[in-house]
Amino acid sequence: MISAEQLERYRQDGFIIAHGLFSQEEARKYIEHFMAMRAAGRYPGDFEGVDPASSDPLKQYPRMIHMHRWDETSLKWMLDARLNEWMAALLGSEPYAVQTMLYFKPPGARGQALHQDQFYLRVEPGTCMAAWMALDRCDEENGCMRAVPGSHNLPVLCTQPADTRVSFTDITVPVPESLPAVPVLMDPGDVLFFNGSVIHGSYPNTSAGRFRRALIGHYIVGEAEKVAQYYHPVLRMDGTEIPLGTSQGGGPCGVWTHENGQPAVRLIEPAAAAAGPEHE
Repeated sequence: MISAEQLERYRQDGFIIAHGLFSQEEARKYIEHFMAMRAAGRYPGDFEGVDPASSDPLKQYPRMIHMHRWDETSLKWMLDARLNEWMAALLGSEPYAVQTMLYFKPPGARGQALHQDQFYLRVEPGTCMAAWMALDRCDEENGCMRAVPGSHNLPVLCTQPADTRVSFTDITVPVPESLPAVPVLMDPGDVLFFNGSVIHGSYPNTSAGRFRRALIGHYIVGEAEKVAQYYHPVLRMDGTEIPLGTSQGGGPCGVWTHENGQPAVRLIEPAAAAAGPEHE
C-alpha cells in the first residue's frame, strides 16, 4: 500500500499522510459512535467530566483517553490491519499498541502547543509513532495539525511554558524561525503517521460551527523494551499483551544554540534547563 515515494517522504519529513486509508463513511460512523459516547457521560481516563454549562468548549467536549481498554470499537480500530501495514512499512517491523485518544475540538476550542510525543512515552530503545486519523475535514480554520518537517532527527527538547490562552497544554518546545511548523490539511478518513520526535501541535478552532474530531493511536517500535507506566499494558497488533519494562523519568534534553550561523541542538541535564530561560 505504501509507495517508495511515500516512504522516502516519511524518511525526509518524519511524517506522511495516508490519504483515504479509511473511507469517509467509516469516519462518519466513528463520529456517530464517539459523539454518542461523549453525550452519555464520563469514562475512565477523562481528566474532567462533561460540563455543558462551561464557557470552555474543551470542558463541554473533553477528550477521551485509552478508550480501547473499555470500548471494543476503539480496540478494533487501534489494531486495524491497514494501520499495521503502514506502520510496519515505515518502521521496518510491526509496532506495539499502547494508547487511543479521541479529540473532539469543537468551535472556539484552544489548540495544543508544539511538543514531541516521545517526551511523554519515553520509549527505550527507539521511539513511538502516532496514527492520527481525521474524522472531519481539517484545515487551518478549524484547528488542523501542524508539524515541523525533519524534526524527527532531533532529540527530545527541553520544554518551556506555553501560552494557555491558545493551548490547552501548558508546556511547549521552542522552534527556530528557520524551522517553521507547516499546516497538515486532511480529509475524513486520512491518517497522518508521524515519528515520536516530530515537533507538532495544532491551531485553535476559529470556525463558527465546525468540529475538528480526530481518532488517534499511539504505538511504539517493536524492539522497544520499556515505555512509561501510563502506557501499560502494551499490546501486540493481534491484541495479546506483551510484558515490557517501565521507563523512569527523563534523561538529558536539547536546547537550541548556533553553530556556524545555523541552529543546532545541545544536550543538557533537565536541572540545568529548569534553571534558565530557555508543550488532535
